Amino acid sequence: MANQNKTEQASPRKRQKARERGQVAHSRDLISSLAVGACVVLLAAKAAGLVAQWGGLLHQTLTAATAGDLENQAPLVAAIAIRVCGAVSLVVGVSWMTAAMGAVAQGGVVFAPAALQPQASRLSPASRLQQLFSLPSVGRLVKSLVPGAAIVYLTVAMLIREWPNLLHLSWLSAHAVAAYESRHLFEVAWKSALLLLAWSAVDYGLERHKLSTDLRMSRQDMRDEYKETEGHPTVKARIRRLRRQVRRRGMLDEVKRASVVITNPNEFAVALEYRPLLPAPRVVAKGRNLLAHQIKQAARWHGIPLVENPPLAHALYRAVEVGQSIPPKLYAVVAAVLAAIYRAQTRAGESAERARG
Repeated sequence: MANQNKTEQASPRKRQKARERGQVAHSRDLISSLAVGACVVLLAAKAAGLVAQWGGLLHQTLTAATAGDLENQAPLVAAIAIRVCGAVSLVVGVSWMTAAMGAVAQGGVVFAPAALQPQASRLSPASRLQQLFSLPSVGRLVKSLVPGAAIVYLTVAMLIREWPNLLHLSWLSAHAVAAYESRHLFEVAWKSALLLLAWSAVDYGLERHKLSTDLRMSRQDMRDEYKETEGHPTVKARIRRLRRQVRRRGMLDEVKRASVVITNPNEFAVALEYRPLLPAPRVVAKGRNLLAHQIKQAARWHGIPLVENPPLAHALYRAVEVGQSIPPKLYAVVAAVLAAIYRAQTRAGESAERARG
């Protein structure tokens, strides 16, 4: 029932976590088939040279042994042996590199320290016996028997086909028999390699399907993962509320730098700052309703002039963000407001001077 509920494909986060644990689609048959195929191709290309080198090594060794002059023939035998080992090493090295490239192509370079951690279940004989006689183990056994049975079928079919010729091999020379056998052995080899490669491609597809099935998620799993990655909606709402409060406190602190506060009068409030070095007046705080009331209170506390101009307050609130300069189309209106404030402040200063005189 639990597997039936898992109807959704795995999310990228779950696939990444599975990769960190070493769970990737991986077919060992594909690696071995690539290595066998590379070995067969190289042996076919180097067959004539390898046969000649092996024949030369055997001839020189037997000649030196028959003549009893091993010391004088030792350098030549060593040189031939080095060439033979070099050719064999080339075949083995290319096969190994092909297998390594096949392994990397399946899942990339995977470094999973979690998969290397010791686990008691891996050392338990009971768990190992249970794995040995489990359904996945039987499935792997069947998968390994299928290509083996196909190779046996190909070999038997070739023997049946060549049976009349096999009966007359005794009439041929040793060289002809060797050529006949090598030709048909190579036929079995390349056909087996192609068969293994095709079967390993099918096996890799089955492994990918099995991994995708194992990593499926239920809708509850997806919701839990969303909560882990994106956060619980209640927590996110509280974080947004705290951020708004911090921004509001910051704006209210900036009101003391304002030159004027334009009001609606009750709905909007926009605080403008202007200094001679500024290219244009800029908005240092704005708000509506409760925040507008708080901005006006802060302006009264710091002695900032309040100017009631509903169209200008509405335009500034809609068009300008906090920290930005006002648009050029509002220069004239704002300049008139600032000029009126400066004139009023100048007249108030002169009146105060006369009163003190």
